[in-house]
Amino acid sequence: MSTPAFGVVTDGGLDAYAGLRNDVPVAPFSVTFGNTSYRTNELSREALFRELASNPAHPTSSQPTPQDWVDAYRGAGTPAVLAVTISAGLSGSRNAAEQARTMAGAGVNVHIHDSRTLSAAQAFQVHAAATAAERGEPLETALAWMAAVERETELYFTIETLEYLRRGGRIGRVQATLGGLLDLKPVVTVDKATGAYTNVGRARSYRGGIAAVADRVTRTFGEGTPLRLGLLHGSEPADADTLLGLIAARHPVVWSGVAGVNPVLNVHTGPRAVGVAAAPGHWPWDR
Repeated sequence: MSTPAFGVVTDGGLDAYAGLRNDVPVAPFSVTFGNTSYRTNELSREALFRELASNPAHPTSSQPTPQDWVDAYRGAGTPAVLAVTISAGLSGSRNAAEQARTMAGAGVNVHIHDSRTLSAAQAFQVHAAATAAERGEPLETALAWMAAVERETELYFTIETLEYLRRGGRIGRVQATLGGLLDLKPVVTVDKATGAYTNVGRARSYRGGIAAVADRVTRTFGEGTPLRLGLLHGSEPADADTLLGLIAARHPVVWSGVAGVNPVLNVHTGPRAVGVAAAPGHWPWDR
């Protein structure tokens, strides 16, 4: 195996998959309930759901600190580091990563890449970068592979209630599209131009929202197109199974993985959520 020309790090916007090269140093986000704060690597999903059910304080989330990013850079163990951040349209994590670049010292050369997305779609880009590093490819190849993955990957999710997006101040264009009909369940994506949430569909029930996500995938890629799928679930793993079944009925699935939404993202979606990052065919470098 070739010696990596660079190391890969990311932030807590990532939902990692065991079947992808996602085991990289992470600059964690934090979740705060009232006066108590947890780093997301210290708070299990089960503990988060208990807090959401019992704690009267609405949780807030915080981006990684510059020192968190410095620790991640140093954890890469290489002089050159590629940092893959959650969309700057959703978080200030990239700004913290930029500040940390000057703190890391002259011996660490950091390139920062805004994924312009999050969660499973961010995991796809981290996988592209880590695959290039593992194969001994130069940084330029990793950036090209990530760009190809970004272009062809779409992330869609639905949620049982808009309350958590509303309280977290991230409902914006989703609410504007739904208007006053807040009992509807949105199909949310990340706008590739702005890197912010936007609504691309709606349903009258949560189960209908799951079906609408599957419909959106087929509308985007065309029925029968082979797909790679990074499935996501909140408090109910069976929701991801349902979504996979609906998509697999219309598409050959060349790869699929399932991950629970991490606590900092679940703070904004609420406990019941389901989604998927979808992309056509095999990975760009394997074609």
